[in-house]
Amino acid sequence: MTTEATLPSTSASPTARQVWTRARGIALAVVLLLAAAVVIAVIRSDTRHGELDPRSVDPYGSRAVAELLADRGVSTRVVTTLDEARAAAAPDTTLLVALPDLLTHHQQTWLHSAIANSGGRTVLIAPGSWSVEKLAPGVTADPATSFDSTLSPDCRLPAALRAGTADTGGIRYTTTRLGSDECYPSERLATLLRIPETSGNGDTVVLGAPDILFNDRLDKEGNASLALQLLGSRSHLVWYLPSLSDNSATDTGDEKGFLDLLPAGWLWGTLQLFIAAALTALWRARRLGPLVPERLPVAIRASETVEGRARLYRKANARDRAASALRSSTRTRLAPLVGVPVAQAHSPEALLPAVSAHLHDDGQALHSLLFGPPPSDDVALIALADQLDALEREVRRP
Repeated sequence: MTTEATLPSTSASPTARQVWTRARGIALAVVLLLAAAVVIAVIRSDTRHGELDPRSVDPYGSRAVAELLADRGVSTRVVTTLDEARAAAAPDTTLLVALPDLLTHHQQTWLHSAIANSGGRTVLIAPGSWSVEKLAPGVTADPATSFDSTLSPDCRLPAALRAGTADTGGIRYTTTRLGSDECYPSERLATLLRIPETSGNGDTVVLGAPDILFNDRLDKEGNASLALQLLGSRSHLVWYLPSLSDNSATDTGDEKGFLDLLPAGWLWGTLQLFIAAALTALWRARRLGPLVPERLPVAIRASETVEGRARLYRKANARDRAASALRSSTRTRLAPLVGVPVAQAHSPEALLPAVSAHLHDDGQALHSLLFGPPPSDDVALIALADQLDALEREVRRP
């Protein structure tokens, strides 16, 4: 016995409109993310362009102080290699090291050997703990920076007294060197040090912040006066801008390790993140014990449950699972009707002969209906459901 189905074919493939409806949220998020990235890139593209470069007229460049020094007869020359910086150390020269922390420990040792007892002046701009102890032995950088940027001299250094307040607030330093001038203190730690050489008239100046050299800060407070006095004490100024392309930086013996490149306090910050994640997990946890069954607040009709499961099967194209569920349920209901134990309802040898005795039908067609392969499309699945329903009605018929 077979029953033909004449229902129209229904495609389970999503339409273009459905795909767009599902994906438009993700697409919008991606577009907003890209737009934000572009805006940030544009805003930051020239924020620090030419920083501390005496040839740059950008806000963070230092062309203004170089021009003022030139008016006072001080020549400024830019060098980018360690060899040039070492060769420039002389009694009539001020050597300014713009970015000391870019130098490897190997480069710092070489540079210090050249400037020690050279008779000239060395100005270190905002060296951190990575470089200051190598370039200025006896000086230590404090991990905490100064809270205020504009500070008062509070020392006897003539240049600082003449300049008055200046924007030196940044890295703070302590020193064990006798005879040093400790100026512009922040909470009793200096942001400007002048350390005289043990012999001769040379000295080293450690400056905690580069602000007094920036074009847009030179006319603030006593910045111009302090910068001109620190850099104009000799007739020549050599401005060393360390470059990553410098061949002397290829020595890997003293390169920074991964942990050295991480900012201070990273370990404490990571611990805080783990604690926050654990607290969030506890907060979001809804079941801290075994699952407890609870009665539904409302009764759900069986037809709604069947329809919901059918939609899930259709969305997943799971025709094999749907067909298996239909056949299994039919076999379970047929077994008691034909005198077969429910435990043997899924055994073809036990169920098929008993059902055939009630139908007088071809056993091969019955086997294909109850135990056959999964349908190939939705039309075949609907036909299978109709045939199973018709089979059960036939068996139940007295």
